[in-house]
Order: sequence, then C-alpha cells, then structure tokens
Amino acid sequence: MRVAVYPGSFDPITNGHLDIIKRACQLFDKVIVAIAENPQKKALFTLEERLEMLHEVLKDLPKVRVDAYHGLTVEYARRQGACAIIRGLRAISDFENEFVMALTNKKLAPEIETLFLMTEAQYSFISSSAVKEVAYYGGCLKDMVPPPVEVRLRAKFREIKRLGEE
Repeated sequence: MRVAVYPGSFDPITNGHLDIIKRACQLFDKVIVAIAENPQKKALFTLEERLEMLHEVLKDLPKVRVDAYHGLTVEYARRQGACAIIRGLRAISDFENEFVMALTNKKLAPEIETLFLMTEAQYSFISSSAVKEVAYYGGCLKDMVPPPVEVRLRAKFREIKRLGEE
C-alpha cells in the first residue's frame, strides 16, 4: 500500500488544500491529512476544532485518514509507513522554503520522497491567512473554503468580536 502524508496547520482547511488532497488520492492508496501541532503558531481554531473540520470536509474521501502529530513531519511519516510527504505549492514564492524543507527531510529519511503538487490556478491566491482576514471583515468566502468551514469561520469571528465588546 502506497501511503502519503499531507501535513499542515489547516487553520482552516481551504479549497486549495482540498484540491491537493483530492489529487493526492489519485496517486496514493492512502493519504493521511495530518495537523502539525506547532506551539509557535497562534492558531485561530483549536486542534480539536481543526480535526472536526477536516473530518467533516473529508468524510466522502475513503482514501483519506485524518490525524494530528507533534514533532518532525518526516519522523511522523516514517511511523505511518509513508513513502511520500505531499506539499502544495501556490506560487514560486512557496518553492524556496519548501525546497529547503524537502532537502532536510531527505537527509533525515532518504526513503521518503517529497512530492510537490501545484494547486489549480483558481486556488493559487488562497491562503489560510487570507481566508481568516476576509472572514474577519465579513467578506465573501465563496470558492475559498468548503461551506462547513465558512460557517465555522463566521461563528468564530462573531464570538471573538462579541468577547471583544465585553
């Protein structure tokens, strides 16, 4: 069985992420979408909320398993028996960082390949950061995130604004 790990913070999952996941499913027998727990990153959604969103959005993809991990991605991939780590690229600006990370991972685990998938052009401008900013100011999220994620974003920012008013 050919297993790949698609790591990320998924705070929140976007349609760009979803595009990469669906295409990875065409290449691998199992794709583990894994939330990397990164204490240095201030997440909008809790780990539990992000896991719930991933389960909800990915429930119809039988090749996908959702998980979370702490530590080095390449070590997690090795523990899962993965032969590849999937990384999505939106623009050339993403490549430099990803290239260095891929070389580092190759040094640590030569048996695991890093596979770069370019997102479809219609999603190339979408980032989780941009989505959060658009949602915060009440902008249109159509075609940026799956509908259940939009609902959660709207609710999260309503709560944040409500708490800020108290």
